[in-house]
Amino acid sequence: MLAQALELKTKLAQTQKELAQTIIEVDSSKGAVKITINGQQKIQQIKLSPEKIDLAKLDKLEAILLKATNEAIEKSKKLAAKRLGSLTGGFKIPGLT
Repeated sequence: MLAQALELKTKLAQTQKELAQTIIEVDSSKGAVKITINGQQKIQQIKLSPEKIDLAKLDKLEAILLKATNEAIEKSKKLAAKRLGSLTGGFKIPGLT
């Protein structure tokens, strides 16, 4: 049983490392905003396309940023849950996702 626990710990560590290196990109509003996030829900980059953004409508830009950020986080969480869930048999372990 101890050997199985050590093997699971090793696999979980490897999967966490892979998730840190996995990049997810989300485009919103036809490329006006691009969010890059990794598989550990850490935002890597936010890019704005100046030619597609009307600075006179900052409230619209704020809404686009919020939507894109939430979508990126949700995609990252689903990816992490899928990869880690296969190791833990669906059992939720705090701190892994």
